[in-house]
Order: sequence, then structure tokens, then C-alpha cells
Amino acid sequence: MSVVQRMASDDGVPDNAERCPCGSGDLFGGCCGPLLGGAAAPTAERLMRSRFTAFAIGDAAYLRASWHPSTRPTDLDLDLDVVWRRLVIIDRVDGGPFDREGVVEFEAFWRQDAERGSLRERSRFVREERSWLYLDGQVG
Repeated sequence: MSVVQRMASDDGVPDNAERCPCGSGDLFGGCCGPLLGGAAAPTAERLMRSRFTAFAIGDAAYLRASWHPSTRPTDLDLDLDVVWRRLVIIDRVDGGPFDREGVVEFEAFWRQDAERGSLRERSRFVREERSWLYLDGQVG
């Protein structure tokens, strides 16, 4: 299975006319699609949503590219058996187009075979040269 294949039910990168996996309600082509294609995220929340989508479709290259170099892992091994189902944004602090730093707290729901669960994280982001980058997060 290729790394661009682990979306909830369709297994693959969404079509631009499909709803975005990040749960924004927007179409993929007007939401996370352009970011995964190389466009800069305008806010920390948009970067968070695009990273969720990257996890959902198994795009490790995008995850690494959107990770700050000071905290980026050397290797990123995604578990392609985990199906990321839904993202809920719980809180955000700063992270707007004119901010330098931001925090986004989220809960991401997953399924692996018959098991289901969620991951809750409070993530920190920094903006450098017009690009938001994931710095780190506290899971809890």
C-alpha cells in the first residue's frame, strides 16, 4: 500500500470536489489540498488541519516538511493500519496571519481494526518567513 492511501473509507487522496478529511466542511481542493501541494498555511489551525489530513492519507513527506527543523524527527514511520476518522479543534491561542506563534489544541479520532480511540494534543506552532511550522505538542 502506498503512503498516499489511508483515508477513512475510500483509501486514497481525496478528489478536489470531495469534503476535506480535516472536518472543516470545505472541499479538499479549497482546504488542505493546496497546502499538501506546497501552498503556505495562513494560520496555525490551517496547518494543524492539513497535518491531520496528511496523517489520514499517509503523506509522511508533507508531515516532515511542515515540522520545524529543530524538532523534526530524522525518520517518520506512519502506522498505515490506523485510520484517522475525525478532527475536532478544541482551542486555539494566537496563530493568526500576523502572529509569530500559535497553539492549537485538538482531538483526533482513529480506528485500527476493531479498536477505536482518540489522541488529544496541545500543539505549538511557529511562523518563519511566511510559513507556519509544527514545533511540538503535549499529549494528554
